[in-house]
Amino acid sequence: MVDIHSHVLWGMDDGAPTIEVSLEMLRLAAEAGTTDIVATPHSNGEFEYKPDLIAERIQELTERTGGVPRIHRGCDLHLSFDNISTAVEDPSRFSINGLRYVLVECSDLHISGSMSKVLDRLLRVDLVPIVTHPERNPILQKEISRVENWVELGCLVQITAGSLLGTFGKRAEAAADKLFSKGLVHVIASDAHDPVHRHPRLDEAYAAISSRYGAGTAKLLFIDNPRRIIEGRFVSNERTISPPPPRWWQFWQRTGRD
Repeated sequence: MVDIHSHVLWGMDDGAPTIEVSLEMLRLAAEAGTTDIVATPHSNGEFEYKPDLIAERIQELTERTGGVPRIHRGCDLHLSFDNISTAVEDPSRFSINGLRYVLVECSDLHISGSMSKVLDRLLRVDLVPIVTHPERNPILQKEISRVENWVELGCLVQITAGSLLGTFGKRAEAAADKLFSKGLVHVIASDAHDPVHRHPRLDEAYAAISSRYGAGTAKLLFIDNPRRIIEGRFVSNERTISPPPPRWWQFWQRTGRD
């Protein structure tokens, strides 16, 4: 599996506080079947994004782990005016591996009505925004149509593995289900911050998706699409995910009506 969203680098943001915690997170990820993980420190009003330091810490962790899993560079980009301007002027600064995909995070407090224009600015410089965890955003939980519009514009959507398992509560879980039902999910990632409460293991979520939507969908969301993302290759934003099969009681009710 390929995990495109994690806060595994120590001392960069609200993720791993020490190198020992970083190493434990990487161990857990590898144990669960993750071969590649993207380190995506925040860039927002609280945390400064430091590419040189990120590269140094990736190198140190790689030496300590023997390169298992492989660590890639990325950013959890808050869509502030300064960040948008910098991304447009220097598209490779925040993107995953300096290529064409960038994680973008919406505020929980306010999402501007001009957000589509902001995302379009990124697309025009060949940066494909991947909207992170909309199922956890209290505004987008109520306005899935906004996510739908962004996908039609050309964006991709990443949901958090823990949302599928109830880690972030019923509202996030329900919103994730709604996004799936509309075919608006393109990749699943851990958004890991620590080894325990927000851990980097993806295996349980993979099993849940495989059981509900089929092995092909799980492979697409955990392996194929994220692999294409870290390599800068094309990922379709078409709605290719089928609704889950009916539960036994739904099948019985439908059969009874027939």
